[in-house]
Amino acid sequence: MNSDRIVVAGAGAVGCFVGGLLAASGRPVTLLGRASILDPIAANGLALTDFSGLDAQIAAESLTLSENPECLRDAGVILVAVKTPGSPKMAIAIGANAAPEVPVVSLQNGMDAVAALESGLPGRRVLPSVVGFNVVQRGGARFHRATGGELLLPRSAEALELDVAGLEVRFVDDIVAHQWGKLLLNLTNALNALSGLTIREQLLSRPWRGLLADQMAEGLAVLRKAGKPVQSGTPLPPGAIPGLLSLPTPLFRVIAARMLAVDAEARTSMVRDFEAGRPTEVDSLQGALVRLGKAQGVPTPICSAVLNLVRSGEGQQAPRRYSVAEIRKKVKAG
Repeated sequence: MNSDRIVVAGAGAVGCFVGGLLAASGRPVTLLGRASILDPIAANGLALTDFSGLDAQIAAESLTLSENPECLRDAGVILVAVKTPGSPKMAIAIGANAAPEVPVVSLQNGMDAVAALESGLPGRRVLPSVVGFNVVQRGGARFHRATGGELLLPRSAEALELDVAGLEVRFVDDIVAHQWGKLLLNLTNALNALSGLTIREQLLSRPWRGLLADQMAEGLAVLRKAGKPVQSGTPLPPGAIPGLLSLPTPLFRVIAARMLAVDAEARTSMVRDFEAGRPTEVDSLQGALVRLGKAQGVPTPICSAVLNLVRSGEGQQAPRRYSVAEIRKKVKAG
């Protein structure tokens, strides 16, 4: 086993971007993924850009590319970047190939992914994280970071030395609380998929912000009842974000300038999955709050309605889009 090698298990948008930055810093990196992602990288190298001016080219020769999970045998660190539904299958691959002492870091959304990895890898070191930025694929082997944000890791991950140029890493003591905070922010992903708007268009629409604010308030009520600590990845405490979203748009533009620092055409990854007819992560976002709400006796009408609308559109070639009024009507109808 090469103890220095980092294997990105699930080379999608986030995996390729993080793996590419690590390779650019001189770390040995293997990208484990599908041919549709890896073949363009093999042909042209990996191109990384972002909204603030990053423009990096990583030669194909600087990366190891593999479709075979046997490449996990060489891992010193594994970064799991598959979507949440793929976690059980990836856990099987890791368990069958990687040495038991190799740390596994989840770069995934929601709370269910880490639980699935831990369940499939008993006794192994599985570390959660919070990826605070959005990455989109812009054709072939070009990946673009469309928003700002940090990679949050637990203090116990400091020895892994994942903080490299271009990747803003912060180590925290309460990573689970930050995960819950990110889940609340990620509730916008499903609304983004249902609306068909860009992130910026949606944030500049007061009706859409109001719906997101009400949905976040609903989630906060569930987490408070369940006694789950929540930390925000923004300068504001989590409880203040719904109020910020509810402000008139001219005031919101001024106060939330950092939140609006996104590419004009940026959309969430759930939009791409929704449009492509692939399963989405809605069950690990809205779904997680609906299940926790039921357990705590706290109603979640908005999260439930959004969950059902996304589920009804999954697998369709042209899923329906909804207005705020239509979604609120579904909420009232129960």
